[in-house]
Amino acid sequence: MTLLDSHCHLDTFVRDNTLEPVLERAATAGVPQCVCVGTEPGDWTLYHELSQSHPGRLHYTVGLHPCNVNEGWRDATAALAPWFAETPAPVALGEIGLDNFRLPKEAVGQRARQIEAFRVQLAIAREQDVPVVIHSRHAFVECVREIDASGVDWRKVVFHCFSEGADEVREINRRGGRASFTGILTYPSANGIREAALAQGLERFMLETDAPYLAPQPVRGQTNEPAHIRHTAEFAARLFGVSLDTLAAAATASTKEIFPKVA
Repeated sequence: MTLLDSHCHLDTFVRDNTLEPVLERAATAGVPQCVCVGTEPGDWTLYHELSQSHPGRLHYTVGLHPCNVNEGWRDATAALAPWFAETPAPVALGEIGLDNFRLPKEAVGQRARQIEAFRVQLAIAREQDVPVVIHSRHAFVECVREIDASGVDWRKVVFHCFSEGADEVREINRRGGRASFTGILTYPSANGIREAALAQGLERFMLETDAPYLAPQPVRGQTNEPAHIRHTAEFAARLFGVSLDTLAAAATASTKEIFPKVA
C-alpha cells in the first residue's frame, strides 16, 4: 500500500530543520512521494532544489497564490514560464486562483489584482499545456467562470482542498476536472464534503494533506505532515466501502493521471 500526498507545503519544515524526519515518517506510513506546491517565487526555488536533492520523492509546482498577489505580481508571474524548461520541471502550475475569504471588503484594488493575476497565470498554463492547481475560497463560481473563459483544458484542472458540495464537484467533473480532498473530509461537521467525494467517485478521487495545515481528525490540532494522509485515506476507504489498498491505488492513479510528470 502506497499513498501520494498531492499537495503539501514543506517550507516550514525546512526552516525548522525537521524535513528529513518528516520525510522518514512519511515513508514509514507508506507515503514515499509528495508534491510541494508553490505559492510565491521564494518557495519555487526551494522546492526545485528539494526535487533535485530528493529525486523521485519530492515533486514541485510553481504559482502565485492569490493571497500573495501584491504590487509586484507582474514580475512574479513573468518569471513562471521559464520554470517549465528547468530540470526537473514543475509538475503543474499552481496554486493559483481567487480567495474572497481573506480579502478585506474595502480592498477593491487587491481584488482586481487577484483576478488579473489569475487570468495571466491561466494563460501561461494554457500556453505551456500544463496541469493547474486551483485555490478557490469563497470564490467557486468566479473561479469556474475564469477557467471557462481561459481556454485551459479542464482535464488538467484540480481544485485543491475542496470545501464545496456535491453540486459543485459535479460542475467540475462535468467539465473534465476533479477535486482533491484534505483532512477536512474526516471532520464530523463535513457532511457536504463527504457527499462531494462520493459524488466525484473513487476513480477521480485525490488525496492531499495541505500540510502543515488541516490535520485529519485523529491528529487534529497538531501540525499536519505528509504521514498523516494515511488517516484521511483510512477514513476515505471506509466512506467508499473499499479496502485501504484499493483506495490508495485509486487515489495514486488519479493523481498521476492529472500530474503525468509524477512518475
